[in-house]
Order: sequence, then C-alpha cells, then structure tokens
Amino acid sequence: MSNVKKRLFKEKLAKAAMQLSGMLITGCLFFIVGTILYKGLPYLSWEMISQTPQGGFYIGKDGGIFNAILGSLYLATVSTALATLIGIPISIYVHMYVKSGSFLERACKLLFDVLFGIPSIVYGAIAFSIMVWIGIRASLLGGIITITLLTIPIVVRTIDELLKTIPIDLKHVTFSLGSTRWETAKMFLRYIKPGIFTAVLLAFGRAIGDVAGVLLTTGFSDNLPKYIDEPAATLPLAIFFQLSSPIPEVQGRAYASALVLTFIILTIVICTHLLASKQQKHKI
Repeated sequence: MSNVKKRLFKEKLAKAAMQLSGMLITGCLFFIVGTILYKGLPYLSWEMISQTPQGGFYIGKDGGIFNAILGSLYLATVSTALATLIGIPISIYVHMYVKSGSFLERACKLLFDVLFGIPSIVYGAIAFSIMVWIGIRASLLGGIITITLLTIPIVVRTIDELLKTIPIDLKHVTFSLGSTRWETAKMFLRYIKPGIFTAVLLAFGRAIGDVAGVLLTTGFSDNLPKYIDEPAATLPLAIFFQLSSPIPEVQGRAYASALVLTFIILTIVICTHLLASKQQKHKI
C-alpha cells in the first residue's frame, strides 16, 4: 500500500470514528431527554409548577415545586453573577499583568485547573465547616457562597482560553499606540464578549444543576425563599428527595421536575446563543 493510500485510509478511519462518536453522543442526548419526557410529561401540570409543597407532597399528595424553582433561580443567578464579577478580573490580571511564562502564571493556571476538577461535595464540606465556625446556619446565603466558589474556576479558565485566541499582534499594536494595560484589557473584553456569554452559561448550568454542594449548605424548605439567611429548596434536591420515595407517583413527579430543570437550562442556552450571535454581528 502506497503512502498516499495509507494517508487516505487513516483519514477515512478518523472520519468514521468522529462520525460514530457524534452519533453516540447525540443518541445519548436523545435517550436522556426522551426518558425525561416519557416519564415526566404525564405528571407535569400547571399546579405542580405554580404551587408550593403541601402537607404530604412527598408521599403523593397535593402541592408543587415552585419553591424549588425559585430557590434554584435565586441561587444560580446570584452565584453566577458573583463568579463572573470575580473571575473576569482574575483572568485579566493573569493574562495582562503577570509575565507570560513566569512561575506565577503557571502556578495560577495550575491552581485553577485543580479547583476546576475538585468535586462539588468537597466545596460543600469546606463551606459547611466555615459556616459552623462563624455561626451561619444552612441557608440560601451558604449555598450562594458555596456555588460561587465552585463556579469561579469555570469562569476563570474559560475566559483565559478565550484570551489566548486574541492575536498577539493586536496586543503589540495597542501597546505601540500608547494604550495602558487596563485600556488594552477593556478592548480585549470587547473582542471576546460573545465568548463571555458562553462562560456565563457554563457557570450557570453548573450552578443550577449541582446537588452535592448545596446538600450541606443550603438546607431544604417547603416555603418560598424570602430572606437570604433562610433555608431554600433547589430543583436538584427536590428531584433527589422525590426519586428516593417508593411511591410511583412521587417518582413521576421527580422526572417532571427534571423536565422543568432541563427546560430552564435550554431556555438559558437559547438566550445566550442569541445574545452571542447578536454581539458577533456587531463586533468591531
């Protein structure tokens, strides 16, 4: 077999492997969504979405998951906003003010890589220990602190990868025109603005779907979250508690809750892509 034929064979083999991987991932996605729809849609109703749990909800009686929906939105929105406000300046500092290739830059990136991979239950355990030490009970505030710490590495590493896509010549040109590092950083943020929406989306998806981190710090309540120092329900915990029930109707409600959570994330994904596309069209 000639070298040309070998290269063509390897190319066809790689293409087939990529197509097979894509079909496998797509099939898994449709299987998961299909299972949620099949098992959860019959139990989904407006009463379930708009009501709070009544007495005996977790044994099959009346009520809904509105408290968990509201708690998840509060928790994910505030945590993502805080993680973005903290993560972007960190990424800018490491990329613009720390010398490229220095020990400090490598150490910072290694640190956030490690933090990115730590399981959320570890964040929950550490946050719980701190809360006990300073006297904070399980509450929405505890959950926000935990999930903010969990999502900061996601924002930092995503923004860092986006900054690497900026041509180095652009940085040199801005400095040659007399721009300061901060002025250059602002221009870079404008350049990667569509990608920032992706970072926010990743952080929000991790925040709203996490269960281990909030299990110890947020607590659970059947009431609507009114104050930040009160326990609050979240959709992942509501799904977990309902799936733990031996009653088929309650298990069906768990799949309906998962359907609501999937719809929220899907809505955020669509809105983010629309905003990113709009920004890409008007990017200078």
